[in-house]
Order: sequence, then structure tokens, then C-alpha cells
Amino acid sequence: MYGSVKLLTGTSNKKLAQEVADYLGISLSDAFVGRFSDGEVRVRINESMRGEDVFVLQSLGYPVNDNIMELLLMLDALKRASAGRITAVIPYFA
Repeated sequence: MYGSVKLLTGTSNKKLAQEVADYLGISLSDAFVGRFSDGEVRVRINESMRGEDVFVLQSLGYPVNDNIMELLLMLDALKRASAGRITAVIPYFA
């Protein structure tokens, strides 16, 4: 059995993530996604994810490469934080 549901998002679509969180009656989890001075992506999860059921909402629209890297680094950070289950939610906007 997994812990409570957590929802994280990168920078690609914060508005959609907030709408999903509001619909589910939960708050977005505290995570920082930013850039180092050389432009590399930086991810920091600011709350415990150990054993939790975590969903990461990240669309892969323009800039595709940056959004993919954010998603992959968030997934890596969650795995290292011992999340119980990690699900990537990747909406497609054509």
C-alpha cells in the first residue's frame, strides 16, 4: 500500500497542474524547478516523498528538450527520495 497522493509539476504547465490539484482537492507538492547560471535544469523536492503515491504532470511542448529534462530530473529526484510509486502524466497539446 502506498501513502497519500502527491502532485508535482515542472514549468511547462503550472496552470493545468493547479487546476488538477484543485479538482482532486489536494495541494501541489512543494518542489523547485529552476536553472543554474549556466542554463542547466535544477530540481529540488522540498518535502518528504518516502512511500508516497506521486504523480508528475509535465507537458512536452516547446521547448521540448528543456521540458523532457525537467521531467527526467524530477523522476530521478523522486526515485532517490524513495517515493512508493511514481506516475508521469504527460498531456499532449497539438
